[in-house]
Amino acid sequence: MANLSDRISINPKICHGQPCVKGTRIMAWLIVQYLTKGDSVEDVLATYPSLTREGIQACLAYTVSA
Repeated sequence: MANLSDRISINPKICHGQPCVKGTRIMAWLIVQYLTKGDSVEDVLATYPSLTREGIQACLAYTVSA
């Protein structure tokens, strides 16, 4: 998998500096929350068509490393 900084960005001007999937305003914690509550990866991808599987993996990896 690519480096986390290739997939997750933190910018104080975007979503109040919360970690987001790079190029989106999709916050990493939100994706992890969907998965924790039982949504499948396919459900999340359907909800956020601009998101990729790699983006979801980066959200999970970021959460573990934070």
